Amino acid sequence: MVSELQNVAIDCANAYELALFWSKVFDRPLHPEDRPGDEETEVMLPGGPAIFFNQVPEPKTVKNRLHLCLRPKTTREEEVERLLGLGASLVHDRRNADGTGWAVLADPEGNEFCVLRGNAERAAAS
Repeated sequence: MVSELQNVAIDCANAYELALFWSKVFDRPLHPEDRPGDEETEVMLPGGPAIFFNQVPEPKTVKNRLHLCLRPKTTREEEVERLLGLGASLVHDRRNADGTGWAVLADPEGNEFCVLRGNAERAAAS
């Protein structure tokens, strides 16, 4: 027997509000029982683990040791702009002039995540 991944848990200051941000990122709903003020919420991903948000009292203080990497269905640039519009912030720009690289963004609570090139961009470069 092996283990199956149930969810990816993110500690946060406001579980419901952060789940709303990520719900927009993935265009997926929150769990149907989640409500404002809940200390535990989750975004339901199709056919995969949920993204679980757990409200904790201590603030984030250092770089994440684990982070999400997103592969957009559009271009990397379009997705970065969309996510910035949702409330993300640019942390590190690792994009290269030749089109390789990635952008490191942070969600509204400072949790870092990466935006990679879209599949079409990758295919065009190879």
